[in-house]
Amino acid sequence: MQELVNRGDSQYPGAKYIIRENGARVDLRYHPRAADLHLQPGYRVERHMKDGDIIVFNRQPTLHKMSMMGHKVKILPWSTFRLNLSVTTPYNADFDGDEMNLHLPQSLETKAEVSEIAMVPRQLITPQANKPVMGIVQDTLTAVRMMTKRDVFIELPRMMDLLMQMPNWDGKVPQPAILKPKPLWTGKQVFTLIIPGNVNVLRTHSTHPDDEDNGPYKWISPGDTKVIIEHGELLSGIICSRTIGRSAGNLLHVVTLELGWEVAAHFYSHIQTVVNAWLLAEGHTIGIGDTIADQATYRDIQETIRKAKLDVVEVIEKAHNDELEPTPGNTLRQTFENMVNRILNDARDRTGGSAQRSLSEYNNFKAMVVAGSKGSKINISQVIACVGQQNVEGKRIPFGFRHRTLPHFIKDDYGPESKGFVENSYLAGLTPSEFFFHAMGGREGLIDTAAMESVMVNYDGTVRNSLGQLVQLRYGEDGLDGMWVENQSMPSMKPTNVLFEKEFKLDLSDEKSLRKLYTENVVRELQGSAEALKEVEAEWAQLEEDRRLLRKIFPKGDAKIVLPCNLQRMIWNAQKIFRVELRKPTDLNPLRVIEGVKELSKKLVIVSGEDRISKQAQYNATLLMNILLRSTLCAKRMAEKHRLNSEGFEWLIGEIESRFKQAIVQPGEMVGAIAAQSLGEPATQMTLNTFHYAGVSAKNVTLGVPRLKEIINVSKKPKTPSLTVFLQGTAAKDAEKAKDVLCKLEHTTLRKVTANTAIYYDPDPKNTIIEEDQEWVNIFYEMPDFDPSRCSPWLLRIELDRRRMTDKKLTMEAIADKIHQGFGDDLNVIYTDDNAEKLVFRLRITNQEGDKGNEDEQVERMEDDVFLRCIETNMLSDLTLQGIEAITKVYMHKPTTDDKKRVVITPDGGFK
Repeated sequence: MQELVNRGDSQYPGAKYIIRENGARVDLRYHPRAADLHLQPGYRVERHMKDGDIIVFNRQPTLHKMSMMGHKVKILPWSTFRLNLSVTTPYNADFDGDEMNLHLPQSLETKAEVSEIAMVPRQLITPQANKPVMGIVQDTLTAVRMMTKRDVFIELPRMMDLLMQMPNWDGKVPQPAILKPKPLWTGKQVFTLIIPGNVNVLRTHSTHPDDEDNGPYKWISPGDTKVIIEHGELLSGIICSRTIGRSAGNLLHVVTLELGWEVAAHFYSHIQTVVNAWLLAEGHTIGIGDTIADQATYRDIQETIRKAKLDVVEVIEKAHNDELEPTPGNTLRQTFENMVNRILNDARDRTGGSAQRSLSEYNNFKAMVVAGSKGSKINISQVIACVGQQNVEGKRIPFGFRHRTLPHFIKDDYGPESKGFVENSYLAGLTPSEFFFHAMGGREGLIDTAAMESVMVNYDGTVRNSLGQLVQLRYGEDGLDGMWVENQSMPSMKPTNVLFEKEFKLDLSDEKSLRKLYTENVVRELQGSAEALKEVEAEWAQLEEDRRLLRKIFPKGDAKIVLPCNLQRMIWNAQKIFRVELRKPTDLNPLRVIEGVKELSKKLVIVSGEDRISKQAQYNATLLMNILLRSTLCAKRMAEKHRLNSEGFEWLIGEIESRFKQAIVQPGEMVGAIAAQSLGEPATQMTLNTFHYAGVSAKNVTLGVPRLKEIINVSKKPKTPSLTVFLQGTAAKDAEKAKDVLCKLEHTTLRKVTANTAIYYDPDPKNTIIEEDQEWVNIFYEMPDFDPSRCSPWLLRIELDRRRMTDKKLTMEAIADKIHQGFGDDLNVIYTDDNAEKLVFRLRITNQEGDKGNEDEQVERMEDDVFLRCIETNMLSDLTLQGIEAITKVYMHKPTTDDKKRVVITPDGGFK
């Protein structure tokens, strides 16, 4: 430290200030003889930063806690920050001039906190989605996919070079895969050397076909797309972003959970060091040659675009000729836009498909997409085939100038080119107007959320804010940290009753099957033991109860349950560590299994305490975990499926206990900030505007940020509430009967079926001034059932729309009854027959008090027309003809097979 002071501020490494015990600050820049200053105990020196110092690094906007992390410093020349590529993902940083902030801790306490809480390796998994937040990216990811292909072999000199690059190499050269005519190692062997310790992972490559997963040969993959890593050895499969990217349950995730963050951090580094050294000699480049397809493909692309344009012209002509039918819930214009958008997007997808098919397996552009390092299938199609429709806020480019998008087009041009369809590819180059549209379609608005202040987990396990007000009794009701949980499936949920009994019920009376499963000693202990029988029966009763509870909690049977301790993987690990032979009988007594699981479930404590509330809270917090334990580690499955020996079982039980305790959330965790960031980050990526999708039933649905706000604020009145109702009985099969139900539900007012209304001064009811009505009025007045002289001279004439009347299944008589119910005898109503050429209602106010004097009559007449207009307004909007008032619109559609299904538990216990 004295040496640093002697060097002063001008040389690196040096020091800037000395702070004496009395607080006086000595600035070494201006001290004439800094070397004469002798340090005393109690002085503080502010020195320059040096290698190995711990610092906090941050990039704004700080969207989640991984936007501020602790790093170790390595001082390098020049004035730029340099950091590992994998770390840029959580910072959302790139190397094009981004500014970042470095904070140097000023006290030992801060330094300790940063190194024990905030260091990068400790932040590998995000509690937001319990998956890795950093993965292998860019050149390393491209290279690792190339290196682990089947046909990659490495010769002796290169292999030696790569072994030198391996920081964790144990000095033993592995056996080459091929010995003659010369030794060759495979790329997979090199990758195996990087994998640390006992790791078991099963993943698929990005090009893995789904139909390979069924059938007897599911482990054999012709395209080498099934990634199997067993006991830390890569046995098969091509590594891509699914295995070392940022997906839950991948290799990086498993290494972090099983071997700890320090091993995981070295693993990230070693992959990059070794694989990049291999790539350096191998090479990877993209040239114009990678973006050129063959002639047949180009012809196909041009033909598809030409056809799409013709289809759009056809739709425009239909709209002009009034032949376009609006889809339910949409106006004519929305329907038109949706149809055009669909045609143009289909064209882009089809041309893109043919462009991708034309690229060979050795295409470097395709290599990057397949590896997951850069680009997507859409990018390939945009470079080679056609850039496609440009959208702003989910719609085609809107008119900005007077009725046109750009001065390049004529007014009111709704064609593809004018509204932002880019038919050229990036390779061919965009026209000026296409370029403008492409620039408009780029960026859209973002939002952020307000943080939830100071909500944190306390030492008593409760979640409280800074005022000590209780938010939750246990964080998330189960008290577990989001970093340590994984997606797991319940084995007892889906099987039918017969299958469930076959897989989970141990039959002690069947000696033959017992001898297959257990060693001779275990069989002897079990035979004739009343206690064993009782225990096994009790276990079966508990499993049945668990299954009943599960099906009550998850009625659809499609539960993605998030719990700590991935039991399947832990059993796999135990099988590998204790070298379990799956064909030999086991020495594990089923009574020990039942007892072990019971003891374990008592040790998994989230809420301690003996009072009734604590016991209930503990039961609720650990219910799913206990069901998973009991169903996975039941006596029958342990013996028949997993074949663990007693040593392996004891290890497994201990491991589950320690992993579960590790997964309990730590006191002091700022869960409010984590929750706000976890919501804020995806909300930032949602666009502000609500898109109305024209889907199957074309419902108008609030989406995006407005819907998120409704959910967070638990809003009592959502903007667009909707129900999906499945009909039963004959109405479910018969469209006509379904239509009857629709009409009974949908609220219909008189306005919805009215074509036009008019008020006439028509003093003589029998001889009307409206000629077209005279004929049927005469028929009506041949036998009048009221006194015409009592009717007002003012007439309200309502003409109805026949098409809408038929659609709503209404009759003239039904409407007349509704009017009579509403207005009684105050209105005189006459109407045409349902089959008449025009459906007309004639309404007059009836004068109940007989004739009045002449003077009064004038006043009455004056008021009648005003009164009649009020009646007209009231009748059109407030008179309910049929339906339920709150239901404004009902659409009918036949659900497709993959639409919302009804889930029924069949009599044999399966899901249908």
